[in-house]
Amino acid sequence: MGDYLLGIDAGNTVIKAVIFDRTGRELAHAGEEGHSRMPCPGHVERDLDELWTNAKHVIRTCLDEAGIAASDIAAIGCAGHGNGLYALDRDGEPLLGIQSLDTRATGLVEQWAAEGVGDRTYPIGRQRPWPSQTPTLLAWLKRHRPEVFKHIGTVFFSKDFVVNRLTGRRISEVSDMSGAGLLDLAARSYDRTLMDAYGLADCMDLLPPLIESADIAGTVAERVAQETGLAAGTPVIGGLFDVVASALGSGVSRTGSASIIAGTWSINQVIIDGPDLDGPVFMSSTFDRTCYMAMENSATSAVNLEWLVREFFEGEHAESVSPFDACCALAAAVEPAADDPLYHPYLYGAQQDGHARAGFYGIAGWHSKGHLIRALLEGVAFGHRQHIETIRKAGARFDEAVLSGGGSRSQLWPQIFADVLGVPVSVAASRETGALGAAIAAGTGVGLFADFTDGAAAMVRVEREYRPNGSLSAHYNQRYALYRDITDAMTPIWRRLSAPAKKSAGVAA
Repeated sequence: MGDYLLGIDAGNTVIKAVIFDRTGRELAHAGEEGHSRMPCPGHVERDLDELWTNAKHVIRTCLDEAGIAASDIAAIGCAGHGNGLYALDRDGEPLLGIQSLDTRATGLVEQWAAEGVGDRTYPIGRQRPWPSQTPTLLAWLKRHRPEVFKHIGTVFFSKDFVVNRLTGRRISEVSDMSGAGLLDLAARSYDRTLMDAYGLADCMDLLPPLIESADIAGTVAERVAQETGLAAGTPVIGGLFDVVASALGSGVSRTGSASIIAGTWSINQVIIDGPDLDGPVFMSSTFDRTCYMAMENSATSAVNLEWLVREFFEGEHAESVSPFDACCALAAAVEPAADDPLYHPYLYGAQQDGHARAGFYGIAGWHSKGHLIRALLEGVAFGHRQHIETIRKAGARFDEAVLSGGGSRSQLWPQIFADVLGVPVSVAASRETGALGAAIAAGTGVGLFADFTDGAAAMVRVEREYRPNGSLSAHYNQRYALYRDITDAMTPIWRRLSAPAKKSAGVAA
């Protein structure tokens, strides 16, 4: 068996390929940014042919950079963003890619909330409908785009599409399907009663065969080997929901361990012993046959800094200086004060409110760029704190957390997280925790590791640790309370702001 593992991470914006050795050392890395289409307000889609072209490119680039024989790769693991909706037609060809930033189904979610649909779905799948959720989007297509819906042959996820292109198999696995609210979580299986609650009882045949995350989905096809440089016959495992992969790749693999991901999405998750908690959480996922993850998530995290840099800071600094590092340096120069501006990180809506909008509040003439950037960094951390309070209220317990995702690369942001959350925060050495988690699962699937915990112990290292600054505790508690109060005050205004845009575009609610 080969000595190396290939991890592929298909995110909302970038697809990456990383080759690791069995100790977690990175041999090679390649990434390619994709393009999102926004044909109407709230619609966020991608071209699946472009996604596969980019996947082939990063795989070949990574192999060339590593300088190893393709046959030295023992197995391939794929991770990818959860939810959204990726569909093949009935002939197995790419049909549609809706990303998990999409909010077109906000009106349907509101209708279902009034009808009590979530009261039917939550006891089975441990999830209530929300705008970017896969079954919600499928139901929206069934109602509003029947000309597309009738051609759907398979519904799955971004990493499943990559696995399909690599192997020819239409398949999915338990972590993504449970994270989308499509499984009876306790039974870890599809459920017709659950699908009927979404109005999708006639869509059971659109769900692909279900396997465990580390089970082998298939092997690299001969034609794909020629296109990518991979060795034909290399095992490809089922893979992981990317938030679970990132947790695993940052060393979070045991009950009571907490993972916070500051990426496109705000991910806050704690491993629990079983599917049940004392109260509701946004979603739950299952992986590694007996493990469960309680999650509170929303598209409200580092995507906000990406937007700020793209729109206002790119090209302002020398090429040798990352605009992200430059922004964080400006924020670090600001001494926290009670009258600093506040920021809501709702560029793509809030968790259960697709009408929510981002905004700065309390700007005064003496505030600078640094104050606004720091307000954004703090606002994102406040959003994470709001989710974590929900997890704790539901009964999940932890007293430290591992931070991963793009936000963990900053020297400043992890300290803000520790101060806002009031717990020690560590950062793993690997910057590509999603790909590393996928690689750990791949190694587990072919027997290199006894289980996920064994693989994480072999491949994950801690790089930095941050402890809360007690002197800022009262400061951040007061600002967080104001952040929540402004959210409540703005809720009816956001609804008024979003309604005209949707009406003028002719978008169905």
